[in-house]
Amino acid sequence: MKKSRHEYKFQINEKDMVLLQARLGGVVKKDPHVNKNGCYHIRSVYFDDAADTCYYQNEAGTDPRAKYRIRIYNASDGKIRLEKKVKQNGMTRKYAAPLTREQADLLIAGKGLSMAKEDFDTYPELLQNFMVLWQTRYMRPKVIVSYDRVPYVDSRGNVRVTFDRNIAASLDFAHFFDKNLRKEPILPVGVHLMEVKFDEFLPAYIKERLDIGHLRQTTFSKYYLGRKRKKA
Repeated sequence: MKKSRHEYKFQINEKDMVLLQARLGGVVKKDPHVNKNGCYHIRSVYFDDAADTCYYQNEAGTDPRAKYRIRIYNASDGKIRLEKKVKQNGMTRKYAAPLTREQADLLIAGKGLSMAKEDFDTYPELLQNFMVLWQTRYMRPKVIVSYDRVPYVDSRGNVRVTFDRNIAASLDFAHFFDKNLRKEPILPVGVHLMEVKFDEFLPAYIKERLDIGHLRQTTFSKYYLGRKRKKA
């Protein structure tokens, strides 16, 4: 069984984001995969079925629930992953499988992959399960979500504290891998997202640095807000 993690989310303003990053920087290192600007760009295509089950489960707060997405970094096809994210009892689990560029292009275009046994048997288990849903529940791409992430990591507690800005949504599936993807902001100007993720415990020295007196935990689904934005 995949280990579940705590995941807390907070909407923050620009001033608080600068303050929190300065406070964290003294005790926690940034993820080594960041670029020279101290961040990386994340882009995901989210999928849903013909009944928009994932969308409405997010809206209702259904527990448990799951989402499927294809994720890339820095608009590059060097690392493409199919991911399934499960939320249950306030905890999250994530499963991932690699995709080739050809597989990703077919799925994002809504064409699907071969279901012939000799092909299907070569797929990772997660991709096999996804293709069954593709056939039985008509899973298809629904929205692209992109953002710039500043990530801090600590091995004690397996902690990740991330700051996401420029969160935007797009339906420009044909240009998913293009650096200049057409997109629209999801949040008002100056509003960002902080996520705090950890396994069994959040070290006291990190918790203290994150306590600035007025942050309030919130529910936040980039997929749901991206879909809602594009439905409007």
